[in-house]
Amino acid sequence: MDLIEVVRGERELFERAGHLFDVDELACAANSLFTWWRTNAESRQDPKRLKRLRKLFRLSSMLDPSWSQQAHVMAEHGAEVRVTPDDLNETLLLGSRFVIMAGDLSHGVRSYSVISAPEAVQGIQALYEAAWRAASPLEVHDASMVELRPLTPGILTALNDGMTDAAAARALGLSLRTYRRRVAELMVAMGATSRFQAGARARELGLV
Repeated sequence: MDLIEVVRGERELFERAGHLFDVDELACAANSLFTWWRTNAESRQDPKRLKRLRKLFRLSSMLDPSWSQQAHVMAEHGAEVRVTPDDLNETLLLGSRFVIMAGDLSHGVRSYSVISAPEAVQGIQALYEAAWRAASPLEVHDASMVELRPLTPGILTALNDGMTDAAAARALGLSLRTYRRRVAELMVAMGATSRFQAGARARELGLV
Protein backbone atom coordinates (compact mmCIF):
# COMPACT_ATOMS: atom_id res chain seq x y z
CA MET A 1 0.00 0.00 0.00
CA ASP A 2 1.02 3.64 -0.42
CA LEU A 3 2.32 5.55 2.60
CA ILE A 4 -1.14 7.14 2.91
CA GLU A 5 -4.06 5.49 1.13
CA VAL A 6 -7.78 6.26 1.34
CA VAL A 7 -10.31 3.43 1.11
CA ARG A 8 -14.11 3.55 1.13
CA GLY A 9 -16.14 1.51 3.57
CA GLU A 10 -15.19 -1.26 5.98
CA ARG A 11 -15.40 -3.96 3.32
CA GLU A 12 -12.72 -2.33 1.20
CA LEU A 13 -10.72 -1.48 4.31
CA PHE A 14 -10.44 -5.10 5.39
CA GLU A 15 -9.96 -6.40 1.87
CA ARG A 16 -7.06 -4.00 1.28
CA ALA A 17 -5.58 -3.65 4.74
CA GLY A 18 -6.82 -6.62 6.75
CA HIS A 19 -3.32 -8.07 7.00
CA LEU A 20 -2.23 -5.00 9.00
CA PHE A 21 -4.32 -6.14 11.96
CA ASP A 22 -1.92 -8.99 12.71
CA VAL A 23 -0.30 -7.06 15.59
CA ASP A 24 0.31 -7.65 19.28
CA GLU A 25 -0.81 -4.16 20.41
CA LEU A 26 -3.87 -2.19 19.32
CA ALA A 27 -5.01 1.23 20.52
CA CYS A 28 -8.31 2.86 19.64
CA ALA A 29 -9.82 6.33 19.93
CA ALA A 30 -13.55 6.65 19.28
CA ASN A 31 -16.42 9.10 19.72
CA SER A 32 -18.92 6.26 20.10
CA LEU A 33 -18.90 2.54 20.75
CA PHE A 34 -19.98 1.68 17.26
CA THR A 35 -17.03 2.77 15.13
CA TRP A 36 -14.67 0.04 16.25
CA TRP A 37 -16.72 -2.14 18.63
CA ARG A 38 -17.05 -5.74 17.38
CA THR A 39 -15.78 -4.79 13.96
CA ASN A 40 -13.79 -6.96 11.61
CA ALA A 41 -10.75 -5.28 13.12
CA GLU A 42 -11.26 -6.98 16.44
CA SER A 43 -12.45 -10.24 14.95
CA ARG A 44 -9.10 -10.52 13.18
CA GLN A 45 -7.16 -10.37 16.41
CA ASP A 46 -5.54 -13.53 17.68
CA PRO A 47 -6.36 -13.36 21.40
CA LYS A 48 -3.18 -15.28 22.20
CA ARG A 49 -1.04 -12.76 20.33
CA LEU A 50 -2.72 -9.50 21.34
CA LYS A 51 -0.80 -8.38 24.41
CA ARG A 52 -2.46 -5.01 24.92
CA LEU A 53 -5.75 -3.45 23.82
CA ARG A 54 -6.53 0.15 24.72
CA LYS A 55 -9.83 1.98 24.20
CA LEU A 56 -10.09 5.75 24.53
CA PHE A 57 -13.69 7.00 24.38
CA ARG A 58 -15.24 10.45 24.16
CA LEU A 59 -17.02 11.23 27.43
CA SER A 60 -20.34 11.88 25.69
CA SER A 61 -20.41 8.28 24.44
CA MET A 62 -20.53 7.10 28.05
CA LEU A 63 -23.69 9.05 28.91
CA ASP A 64 -25.94 6.27 27.66
CA PRO A 65 -26.07 3.50 30.32
CA SER A 66 -26.07 0.77 27.68
CA TRP A 67 -22.93 2.17 26.09
CA SER A 68 -21.26 2.39 29.49
CA GLN A 69 -22.19 -1.23 30.11
CA GLN A 70 -20.53 -2.29 26.86
CA ALA A 71 -17.38 -0.40 27.86
CA HIS A 72 -17.33 -2.47 31.04
CA VAL A 73 -17.68 -5.64 28.98
CA MET A 74 -14.56 -4.59 27.07
CA ALA A 75 -12.72 -3.97 30.33
CA GLU A 76 -13.80 -7.35 31.70
CA HIS A 77 -12.32 -8.98 28.61
CA GLY A 78 -8.96 -7.36 29.21
CA ALA A 79 -9.14 -4.02 27.43
CA GLU A 80 -7.79 -0.92 29.13
CA VAL A 81 -10.56 1.69 28.89
CA ARG A 82 -10.24 5.42 29.50
CA VAL A 83 -12.60 8.35 28.98
CA THR A 84 -11.79 11.88 27.80
CA PRO A 85 -13.88 15.06 27.49
CA ASP A 86 -11.84 16.12 24.46
CA ASP A 87 -12.89 15.72 20.85
CA LEU A 88 -11.45 12.66 19.17
CA ASN A 89 -10.76 11.68 15.63
CA GLU A 90 -11.69 8.03 15.41
CA THR A 91 -8.38 6.26 15.03
CA LEU A 92 -6.79 2.82 15.26
CA LEU A 93 -3.10 2.43 16.06
CA LEU A 94 -1.87 -0.95 14.89
CA GLY A 95 1.37 -1.63 16.71
CA SER A 96 4.00 1.00 15.97
CA ARG A 97 3.92 0.92 12.17
CA PHE A 98 0.39 1.62 10.98
CA VAL A 99 -2.52 3.95 11.74
CA ILE A 100 -6.07 3.93 10.38
CA MET A 101 -8.09 7.13 10.73
CA ALA A 102 -11.84 7.21 10.07
CA GLY A 103 -13.03 9.92 7.72
CA ASP A 104 -16.40 11.34 6.74
CA LEU A 105 -19.44 9.92 4.95
CA SER A 106 -19.36 12.29 1.98
CA HIS A 107 -19.33 9.44 -0.55
CA GLY A 108 -22.15 7.50 1.11
CA VAL A 109 -19.83 5.23 3.08
CA ARG A 110 -17.21 6.06 5.66
CA SER A 111 -13.75 6.65 4.31
CA TYR A 112 -10.58 5.48 6.05
CA SER A 113 -7.03 6.74 5.69
CA VAL A 114 -4.50 3.94 6.05
CA ILE A 115 -1.21 5.53 7.07
CA SER A 116 2.21 3.90 7.07
CA ALA A 117 4.44 6.96 6.62
CA PRO A 118 6.76 6.67 9.66
CA GLU A 119 6.77 10.37 10.55
CA ALA A 120 2.98 10.60 10.36
CA VAL A 121 2.51 7.41 12.40
CA GLN A 122 4.89 8.67 15.08
CA GLY A 123 3.10 12.02 15.27
CA ILE A 124 -0.34 10.43 15.61
CA GLN A 125 0.96 8.02 18.24
CA ALA A 126 2.39 10.92 20.25
CA LEU A 127 -0.99 12.69 20.18
CA TYR A 128 -2.73 9.51 21.25
CA GLU A 129 -0.35 8.93 24.15
CA ALA A 130 -0.87 12.49 25.38
CA ALA A 131 -4.66 12.07 25.23
CA TRP A 132 -4.39 8.68 26.96
CA ARG A 133 -2.34 10.07 29.85
CA ALA A 134 -4.80 12.92 30.37
CA ALA A 135 -7.90 10.71 30.22
CA SER A 136 -9.70 9.17 33.21
CA PRO A 137 -9.64 5.41 33.81
CA LEU A 138 -13.10 3.89 33.42
CA GLU A 139 -13.57 3.33 37.16
CA VAL A 140 -12.67 6.95 37.96
CA HIS A 141 -15.05 8.17 35.28
CA ASP A 142 -17.84 5.98 36.68
CA ALA A 143 -17.44 7.49 40.14
CA SER A 144 -17.82 10.99 38.73
CA MET A 145 -20.91 10.05 36.68
CA VAL A 146 -22.87 8.08 39.27
CA GLU A 147 -25.41 10.88 39.83
CA LEU A 148 -25.51 12.42 36.36
CA ARG A 149 -25.90 9.32 34.18
CA PRO A 150 -29.41 8.27 35.39
CA LEU A 151 -30.68 11.81 34.80
CA THR A 152 -29.14 12.20 31.35
CA PRO A 153 -32.07 10.86 29.25
CA GLY A 154 -34.57 13.09 31.04
CA ILE A 155 -32.40 16.18 30.81
CA LEU A 156 -31.68 15.65 27.13
CA THR A 157 -35.37 15.12 26.41
CA ALA A 158 -36.21 18.32 28.28
CA LEU A 159 -33.59 20.27 26.33
CA ASN A 160 -34.72 18.76 23.04
CA ASP A 161 -38.38 19.58 23.80
CA GLY A 162 -37.58 23.16 24.83
CA MET A 163 -38.98 22.77 28.34
CA THR A 164 -38.43 25.53 30.85
CA ASP A 165 -36.01 24.80 33.65
CA ALA A 166 -38.80 24.90 36.19
CA ALA A 167 -40.96 22.43 34.26
CA ALA A 168 -38.02 20.10 33.61
CA ALA A 169 -36.96 20.19 37.25
CA ARG A 170 -40.48 19.25 38.36
CA ALA A 171 -40.66 16.43 35.82
CA LEU A 172 -37.37 14.98 37.06
CA GLY A 173 -38.15 15.50 40.75
CA LEU A 174 -35.25 17.91 41.23
CA SER A 175 -34.91 21.33 42.72
CA LEU A 176 -34.42 24.09 40.18
CA ARG A 177 -30.89 24.68 41.45
CA THR A 178 -29.96 20.99 41.17
CA TYR A 179 -31.45 20.73 37.69
CA ARG A 180 -29.42 23.67 36.46
CA ARG A 181 -26.25 22.23 37.98
CA ARG A 182 -26.88 18.89 36.24
CA VAL A 183 -27.48 20.67 32.94
CA ALA A 184 -24.15 22.46 33.32
CA GLU A 185 -22.41 19.14 34.10
CA LEU A 186 -24.05 17.52 31.09
CA MET A 187 -22.93 20.34 28.81
CA VAL A 188 -19.36 19.78 29.94
CA ALA A 189 -19.72 16.06 29.30
CA MET A 190 -21.09 16.75 25.81
CA GLY A 191 -18.35 19.25 25.06
CA ALA A 192 -21.11 21.79 24.35
CA THR A 193 -20.95 25.54 24.88
CA SER A 194 -24.71 26.03 24.75
CA ARG A 195 -27.86 24.08 25.48
CA PHE A 196 -28.74 24.12 21.80
CA GLN A 197 -25.39 22.56 20.96
CA ALA A 198 -25.84 19.93 23.67
CA GLY A 199 -29.20 18.98 22.17
CA ALA A 200 -27.71 18.81 18.68
CA ARG A 201 -24.87 16.57 19.81
CA ALA A 202 -27.30 14.33 21.65
CA ARG A 203 -29.27 13.87 18.43
CA GLU A 204 -26.06 13.12 16.51
CA LEU A 205 -25.21 10.41 19.04
CA GLY A 206 -28.74 8.99 19.02
CA LEU A 207 -29.29 9.77 22.69
CA VAL A 208 -32.68 11.41 22.02
